[in-house]
Amino acid sequence: MPMTPRSADPGPYDALLLYSFGGPNKPEDVVPFLRNVTAGKGIPDARLEEVGEHYYGFGGKSPINEQNLALKAALEAELARRGIEIPVVWGNRNWEPYTADAVDELERLGAERAVALVTSAYSSYSGCRQYREDLAVTLERRGQLDDAGSTGVQFDKIRSYFNHPGFVRANVDAVLDAYAALEAQGGAPAEAKLVFVTHSIPDTMEAASRISGATYAQQHLDVAGVIAGRVAEQRGHAVEWELAYCSRSGPPTQPWLEPDVNDLLTERAAEGLRDVVMSPIGFVSDHMEVAYDLDTEAMATATELGMNAVRAGTVGTREPFVAGLVDLLLERAALARGEDVEEATVGDLPAFRSVCEVDCCLRRDGEPSGVPALCSRDVSR
Repeated sequence: MPMTPRSADPGPYDALLLYSFGGPNKPEDVVPFLRNVTAGKGIPDARLEEVGEHYYGFGGKSPINEQNLALKAALEAELARRGIEIPVVWGNRNWEPYTADAVDELERLGAERAVALVTSAYSSYSGCRQYREDLAVTLERRGQLDDAGSTGVQFDKIRSYFNHPGFVRANVDAVLDAYAALEAQGGAPAEAKLVFVTHSIPDTMEAASRISGATYAQQHLDVAGVIAGRVAEQRGHAVEWELAYCSRSGPPTQPWLEPDVNDLLTERAAEGLRDVVMSPIGFVSDHMEVAYDLDTEAMATATELGMNAVRAGTVGTREPFVAGLVDLLLERAALARGEDVEEATVGDLPAFRSVCEVDCCLRRDGEPSGVPALCSRDVSR
């Protein structure tokens, strides 16, 4: 019978790569950063300057880098508490320290096999495959990639963890805190709607994500139902909830997942809703999409509509989340050692694969990219 791993042995891994999106640290970084994000799309700098206004409104600095450093420190503390000796290296797709910088550091540490932890809980092109492609392309440019995978540091990945108990527990706690805050400011929690919010993606990317086992939207709906149910149990009253999206980009002619959170708030206000809690379950920290799209835009919409609105926190460095990530590391290590492991989940969906299928989560449904991606069956590890 499969068992939940109890060993504190991270072997065969000798390093953990905390792998994230990255963001600018000062105004001069904004356009170069956005060039990286939109590489290959031919977007002129003038347009990037307009998009960058979100960052300029926060002094040209994204909060994501400091939040990643905080998560890195929290992981290191939890590993030390358990007596697990493994270094944590931080790298980003789109800004310093870049993926190549992280690989350099891993080599300096003498790492031979590392496991990547992506700061996205869900499976989709932008949340999983794009990171695996970036890692493969980085190794290819270094002359360290062949048909069998990396010829230098070997890489595996931790599975998508949206339905891991630690992630769910941390989100439940954050939503309960938000309901308490709503009550403290005179709202009516028993009448409040819980609106879960995540980053929108193009419809064709949503369709392509189904190969992972459930589409991006289905993953969110599954975990949202679990969180809402547990909040209702704790609060002692029913909790009505919906899923909304934010951060849409691209041409208006390209369909993206809807409804936008601002549109949803407007519609519900017209129906008489006055109290709302917004939970950003699509994000693991309060970076720019949360700080601008929710704390600035959506909260302004709620105020204009006369709503009492509270935004729940992200999982950030909450103890259940951090402890859960370390559990996931040990689970992946046990699987790599060939042990029969019970992969912990909540909700109706199974644990997602840690070795992805060929052409899993493409950018566009049915259109193979031709770009290698590590941690998949078409490229070993």
